[in-house]
Amino acid sequence: MQDEIKISLMATRQVMEDMLADSSLQQQLMQAVERCVASLRAGGKLMFAGNGGSAAEAQHFSAEMVGRFLKERQPLPSIALNTDTSALTAIGNDYGYDQVFARQVEALGNRGDVLIAMSTSGRSQNIVRAMQTARAKGIITIGLTGVHPRDMGELADVVLKVPSSHTPQIQEGHLVLGHLLCAMVENQLLS
Repeated sequence: MQDEIKISLMATRQVMEDMLADSSLQQQLMQAVERCVASLRAGGKLMFAGNGGSAAEAQHFSAEMVGRFLKERQPLPSIALNTDTSALTAIGNDYGYDQVFARQVEALGNRGDVLIAMSTSGRSQNIVRAMQTARAKGIITIGLTGVHPRDMGELADVVLKVPSSHTPQIQEGHLVLGHLLCAMVENQLLS
């Protein structure tokens, strides 16, 4: 059992080291921050979406924006699209699970808003459809994926690729990137 722990911790450490060495990922993160800050300054909002563990992260990051991350500030307009169970179940029942986020983006999103979509596989159809809807509406799209962005890569204005194909490490990378995004957006808006 101790070997399992060490192997998992070493895999996480390797992904963090790979992210630290990935200047392209860091540039993409800076672009994501700039897009979020520009949208918020122009009166836009952030919309987060994900499935499973990524849904938990979407809710987490949105809460950091509405509440605060590290500094006292005004709340920022942000919503996690996976938190309204009535909307999710009604849309899923009436239109299919592939539409649960797209329908909300259509209803709530405006030109210049930002959709931050997370999928470890890069091909979750409800995420892909939400990104397609966002692009059609002039909404900026930021995709958090694993090393292979797949369908999301074609639809994202900015892609944050965690250098791993292993779901737990991708999710751990998304947590780090999400925290950095929250901190940097907060810092930019307060400067």
